Amino acid sequence: MAQVQLGSIAVDVVLKDIKNVHLSVYPPMGRVRIAAPSRMSLDTIRVFAISKLSWIKQQQRKLREQKRETPREYLNRESHYLWGKRYLLTVREDNEAPSIELKHSRILLRVRPGTSEERKQALFEEWYREQLRKAVLPLLTKWQPLMRVTVNRLFVQRMKTKWGSCNPTAGHIRLNTELAKKPLECLEYIVVHEMAHLIEPTHTHRFIALMDCFIPKWQFYREALNRLPVRHEEWGY
Repeated sequence: MAQVQLGSIAVDVVLKDIKNVHLSVYPPMGRVRIAAPSRMSLDTIRVFAISKLSWIKQQQRKLREQKRETPREYLNRESHYLWGKRYLLTVREDNEAPSIELKHSRILLRVRPGTSEERKQALFEEWYREQLRKAVLPLLTKWQPLMRVTVNRLFVQRMKTKWGSCNPTAGHIRLNTELAKKPLECLEYIVVHEMAHLIEPTHTHRFIALMDCFIPKWQFYREALNRLPVRHEEWGY
């Protein structure tokens, strides 16, 4: 990997067997990466990056200003979210197997006495993973015939820098467990976004046309999702 310097901004450069230049700004702090065709010189890439400098700075500013959740301590009356709705946490200690369930406007966490904060966090992450997987399966059932693609495998996991990703060759998609905290329409947008990459792997005009066709309000959902608070140690899309 090479690097070009634009004043105080370092840009990582990856040369690949591709036709077009792809510029990305990654959370949480705005790391900049350019993927460019193998034949392209670093001088040409530098000129391209300079032409995009104001956009790069704008994206970095957005990422750095995005709201963060406060660290969770898993205590009574602490706020937690599921599908965009706020729930207050109730913690009960007993000698039964640990569990999490919704009780009206509350999330009930049952744990054994002396359970550590790290273990409570792990229980919540597994619960969010289960909720997300349950919500995604009917979306795949809905969209696969409409989009005429097949998702061969779904991965649901904690991801630090993306809401989702796609492997077009294998037909795999990955989704961030944090999506379980966001409104369902935002989840559907991300699912369709990743499935659209099975048709068009990169963010070309064709990809945008596909999104416009399948979810005409996709840019609204993207902005809504990226305005919502994210994990305190992480970052949008």
